[in-house]
Amino acid sequence: MNKAILAHLSRKDPVLGGLIRAVGPRRLSPPEDCHPFQVLARAIAHQQLNGTAANTILKRLIDGCGQGAFPTPEMVLAAPAETLRAAGFSFAKVAALKDLAAKTLDSVVPDGATLAQLADEEIITRLTQVRGIGRWTVEMLLMFQLGRPDVLPVDDFGVRAGFRAAYGLRRMPRPKALAAFGERWKPYRTTAAWYLWRALELKRAGTLPQPAERIRLPRMPRRRASASASPRAGKANRAASSKRAAPSSARPRRTGGRTR
Repeated sequence: MNKAILAHLSRKDPVLGGLIRAVGPRRLSPPEDCHPFQVLARAIAHQQLNGTAANTILKRLIDGCGQGAFPTPEMVLAAPAETLRAAGFSFAKVAALKDLAAKTLDSVVPDGATLAQLADEEIITRLTQVRGIGRWTVEMLLMFQLGRPDVLPVDDFGVRAGFRAAYGLRRMPRPKALAAFGERWKPYRTTAAWYLWRALELKRAGTLPQPAERIRLPRMPRRRASASASPRAGKANRAASSKRAAPSSARPRRTGGRTR
């Protein structure tokens, strides 16, 4: 780990500096080769499953759809839904996998070389167009496949819980407040997130240092409930909606857990 990065974070944030000293230098793993279609297909398989179950499903996908290799987008689109269901994908995941394949062929999901040239927010904007792929999944890709240095996954439970532990807070920080506080860690927010994950490990081991100072998170304005959110308005809206065709279900978004 570049000592200048750790010095910058420690200078900007004494509490994080204490955590850095307690953990020691970040043990960097080189960024993995990024094949966006495969990375996102694997992410879809892992949603709401443990690693063993997801890997079993992926093996069946490789054997049944890819003939021993990871299937191409063309293979996934050509595969009957029954074949993907037999591998263990739910109906929702079959739809997500098919949508991923279609958007890959349409270049909404680019190849690895093209993806590497795009800015972080552009990557998030493009990849979250895929059904079932949320911001958290793309942030993990940015951090671990592309090695981007300035990503702060504020919806990640481990990051939020680590921040709460390291800074001695009574409550979990709200994502927007954590994002505002984390502005001081730029342009190395990926490293800051890595140390917040380590804070939970130190807490479990009983070696987490006391915060060097007490902090107060920025107050974020709460959105006021609109008139349409009232029970009476809600009842009227539901009655009106029943006269129209039901809309398609919202795309699921994953906001917890972490991939390493």
